[in-house]
Amino acid sequence: MRNAALVLGITAGLFGMLVGFFSYGYTAAVEQFGEIEGVAEQVANVQTVRVMGVLAPLLALAGGAMARARALWGGILLLLSAAGMYHAFGFGVFTVFPIAFAGVGGLLAVAAGKPDEPKAHF
Repeated sequence: MRNAALVLGITAGLFGMLVGFFSYGYTAAVEQFGEIEGVAEQVANVQTVRVMGVLAPLLALAGGAMARARALWGGILLLLSAAGMYHAFGFGVFTVFPIAFAGVGGLLAVAAGKPDEPKAHF
């Protein structure tokens, strides 16, 4: 379970970085060049999109990286990442996989209460 959480967390972080790059770039482009009615309109909360575009993938990568050693902490970070991505970007075609991977990885990490290693978090 810990290995699955590790792989899912790192994958969610990498896909989340792509979503974050494009979201940040989109908000900056609309800010720089202005809105085009029906084509490119500014999002309601620019700062939330920009902050979560950086923070959510970072949480997913950190949570996935620590899922083997500290499953509870890694799982909490992964779940926070999934919630942050959902809050900032919504659930759409480009965010379905990062949100789902981070959520499932977080659940697997938290559920790893009886690990193979002697240090359990329950």
